[in-house]
Amino acid sequence: MPTDVPTHAAGVLRLADSTWTDASIKLGNSLGAIAGFLGVLLVVFFAAGRAKGRLTRPLAVAVLLGPAALLLAVGLVVPLVRTVFLSFHGDDSTRFVGGRNYGWAFTTPGIHDVLLTTLLWLVVAPLAATGLGLVLALLVDRMRGQAVYKSLIFMPMAVSLVGASIIWKFVYEARDPSQPQIGLLSQLAVSLGWEHPPNWILEQPLNNFLLMAVMVWVQTGFAMVVLSAAIKAIPDEITEAARLDGATGFQLFRSVTVPMIRTTLVVVLTTVMITTLKAFDIVRTMTGGNFGTQVLANEMYSQSFVQFDVGRGSALAVILFLAVTPLVAYNIVQLRKERSVR
Repeated sequence: MPTDVPTHAAGVLRLADSTWTDASIKLGNSLGAIAGFLGVLLVVFFAAGRAKGRLTRPLAVAVLLGPAALLLAVGLVVPLVRTVFLSFHGDDSTRFVGGRNYGWAFTTPGIHDVLLTTLLWLVVAPLAATGLGLVLALLVDRMRGQAVYKSLIFMPMAVSLVGASIIWKFVYEARDPSQPQIGLLSQLAVSLGWEHPPNWILEQPLNNFLLMAVMVWVQTGFAMVVLSAAIKAIPDEITEAARLDGATGFQLFRSVTVPMIRTTLVVVLTTVMITTLKAFDIVRTMTGGNFGTQVLANEMYSQSFVQFDVGRGSALAVILFLAVTPLVAYNIVQLRKERSVR
């Protein structure tokens, strides 16, 4: 035994030295890449500054848009093209299988359930977050010290979806009734006389709505802040004219407030829908897609990195991209309309 201890210690030291060496090499490579990129930018800017005559404007445009276009191509366009390419290949990305992966996605009953669950998320979570945000915007704007309340409601936006999922996982924690409950929801149920509260995450389809509550909790602050700004931008003359015509309370809200902020409402709703379609963190952290909670984004990850079927994972990624694209395009159109009105 005494001779084993120094040997073990020497092994630990060698492992630590190897780890530090690898980390130093990676750090050096990263710093070198950053320095090289900055060097190229300095050379380009220097050349642009010395350009004269007809080359000035084209070179200035190239200097300003070139790096952004390059990063966009490397970070978005190339991966998109590669994903579409892989979606027509088999699990090892070497065999061309045509549209077989897409046929699998639209004909497999399990994937049908995933698509239906994703559609349920797409309908419930954005409507709930936007509606709750609108109600809070109307209520908070009438309170004193509204900045404090808005900050508290907006605070979940500063929490990552993984962090929010861990917080709510403790809220939904369920134990045997003979043991003390540490989950807030279970303890509340016991306090109200429910002797045997269920394991909330296992209850279908309730668990899907409980997971959606996490998304609503995070996105409500965003909806409230944007809609509050839109409501404050309504001209006072319009509101006063409506009041002189006898509009009060809900009539004023329905006839004046909602029509005046309709474009902003649509933008907020579609933005939350885009975020909801990409909801991966919540499902992955809380259930891993089990118990009937699987959504498209998490299924894409599971096919690609758990079952190592790159073709099917890429096909699901393309389907997800095609689902998000119309929402993004519609959002851009609405924003342009709002700017043109202003």
